[in-house]
Amino acid sequence: MSFYDWLLALHVLAAGVLVAALVLYAVVIASGWTLALPSEVSRMFRLSRVGDVAMGVGSIGTLVLGIWLAIDADAYQVWDGWVIAAIVLWALAMETGRRAGTGYNAARDRARALVGEGRDAPDSELSALVRSSTALAFFAANVVLIVALLVVMIYKPGA
Repeated sequence: MSFYDWLLALHVLAAGVLVAALVLYAVVIASGWTLALPSEVSRMFRLSRVGDVAMGVGSIGTLVLGIWLAIDADAYQVWDGWVIAAIVLWALAMETGRRAGTGYNAARDRARALVGEGRDAPDSELSALVRSSTALAFFAANVVLIVALLVVMIYKPGA
């Protein structure tokens, strides 16, 4: 196996980890819509820690290894249109993901605060945060951008 093959395998693995993080977040978000008690919401958000690590590893891994692949391969250049498009899509996906995370982290923090105060009754503010249409829209945009990124990486338009 050549060095290029190892880079490609690790790049694809990082992309898989990134997609796994998205699936995990989707499960956490969907589960949150059915929960009412702060303790349940807080417990559900513990699972998102795994997604946070996976997202970090997957996002940094795809970017670094992807650029390294473009530099290492004679057939591709970092300034190829599809590589630049992939980098732009990656940056947009990271920003929409950050904004979605900000919204859902507010729900997590509210749930933890309520549990810490010993208040484990349904809370309208917590429900509104968990069901935030803004955070959900940013998450949906994040998913669309990552799928578009995967399409660009698979088909390499213009290469």
